[in-house]
Amino acid sequence: MAKLPIIVASGGINTAGRASHRHAHKRLVFDSLDGRSQDETLRALSVMMDNHASDEVLDGTLIRKIEHTYFDTRAVPTNHRYRVDDVHGVVNLNPDGFATSHAADALRGLSSGDTIYVSAQREFEVSVAGQLPSGFDPGALYTSRNHPRGLQMSIFAMSDALADLGLDWDTLVGNLPPEAVSVYVSSSMGQLDDAATGGMLTAELRGERVTSKYCPLGFADMPGDFLNAYVLKSLGQTGPALGACATFLYNLQRGVDDIRSGRARIAVVGASEAPILPSLMEGYVAMGALATDKALRAIQGLDGESALDHRSACRPFGDNCGFVMAESAQIVILMDDELALERGAPILGAVPFVSVHADGAKKSIPGPGPGNYLTMTRAAQAARDILGDRLFRSGGLVMAHGTGTPQNRTTESNIMSTVAHAVGVDNWRVSAIKSRTGHSLGAAGGDQLSTLLGIWESGWIPGVGTIDALASDVETDRLRFLLENTRAEQCAYSLVNSKGFGGNNATATVLSPDVSKSLLQGLYGSKKIDAWQSRNEATERRRMDIESDRLSGDWQPLYRFNDGVLEDTDIEASRGKLKLGDVAIDTTERLMPSQWRLET
Repeated sequence: MAKLPIIVASGGINTAGRASHRHAHKRLVFDSLDGRSQDETLRALSVMMDNHASDEVLDGTLIRKIEHTYFDTRAVPTNHRYRVDDVHGVVNLNPDGFATSHAADALRGLSSGDTIYVSAQREFEVSVAGQLPSGFDPGALYTSRNHPRGLQMSIFAMSDALADLGLDWDTLVGNLPPEAVSVYVSSSMGQLDDAATGGMLTAELRGERVTSKYCPLGFADMPGDFLNAYVLKSLGQTGPALGACATFLYNLQRGVDDIRSGRARIAVVGASEAPILPSLMEGYVAMGALATDKALRAIQGLDGESALDHRSACRPFGDNCGFVMAESAQIVILMDDELALERGAPILGAVPFVSVHADGAKKSIPGPGPGNYLTMTRAAQAARDILGDRLFRSGGLVMAHGTGTPQNRTTESNIMSTVAHAVGVDNWRVSAIKSRTGHSLGAAGGDQLSTLLGIWESGWIPGVGTIDALASDVETDRLRFLLENTRAEQCAYSLVNSKGFGGNNATATVLSPDVSKSLLQGLYGSKKIDAWQSRNEATERRRMDIESDRLSGDWQPLYRFNDGVLEDTDIEASRGKLKLGDVAIDTTERLMPSQWRLET
């Protein structure tokens, strides 16, 4: 019997705060929460932000003006090119600087017509981004050893997910074989800051030396590699996927398929992206994808002297001009249904199916194509198969990709409307959280999924909030776009949608906690559900104890460098058995189908 993949934990960090205990979601719907929930949200953020006051906490989260800790948008380093016409004239421009320096010798070796580069500064075209909460530094929480920011965020996100789980990881996996755990966590673009690939590619241009860390730490699979080595100490299955802006859902599909098929009993899936870098953002500006200050001023009706409204820069499905770059790391832990019940794990929802399709023939690699019609349709059909027609037609929510570009608003709205008609839905609710979080590229699907889990806990669906009306070219047939925070009445399932450059489309079918528990009741009966409930009470107490420590500031991410490293002397082999430390592997076990055996 296929196993149902249960979401047992969600952890991470984005511009709205941390994902555990749904705090980031609560920041998105803060104005709709009761006083107690608002206080809890402010407290959780304040601890992260070095105990800022309430107003500072609210101002220092969500989409906002780029802070100087990232880069000065008014003075981005650049180089101006000059052609040498008079070598001696160039050398003598600054005799105090050149007279006794190696630069003087270098310049004297130039010939007329050669090019020199002079460092300069320029104002960047974009001044807005979805940054982590002001003052929060993930690398300061552990011995980060100059790790790239994306890897620092991965360490935090994994630890946040383990805190949300409420079960001791080592105990949880202690009796499971290595292959029972899968870890699929990656970045769509790799680590491009100066501590990794960015440093490697620019060191010589800056007159510096390339270090031994730049190259390996920049690999796009490194977030998962880091977690295997320094947090989970996992010998299990790995090999994350890359799918541009659909990367998180690509990894989710791998974990879901592993659990459904029985290849794994636990799957850690996620993505981490730290792209708030002028050199990286410049590429998206060149494509016309980012919301520039000039374009935003035109939309907001501002002259060159008026202050820009950075908060409303991202405008999914409204009159808009581009997306807002953001950073995020999101991790979800899945378990097979039987193990989740046995261990008393939280049941936050279930992911029975993730659909992935390419676009086929394309005019342009960045442009959208038809693949998303397939993924949306397949994911909707999966939901209908489980729920039946009545609940499927009345209880759905689409967590749209909703980037804030003119092209996305027309193509994705048309896809959702067309698919709704094809599967018999009359009124799909649509939420687009990038209006508040920005677009975190490969981690964006994780932002949407973690927000969805919060919707089921708080009962509030985030509205777009940054527009008063839909754009005239947005398709609305059979769709209800939520422009304001809305009560999540009868929300049995959601389709989490992602579209990525290159034709990378993915849509996940996600079931609510109530629906998930009802399915488990039918699969396993009341006695097992009652036993799970009893075990889960202890799990919840541990979760709340951890949360209490975190709110008092007494918490560090789990980071285990050089802890439990196996040497060759720790590996033993005997006939029929291979032992790696405490892990024993039966080498006589048949792994291939019997019909593949070649008799001799």
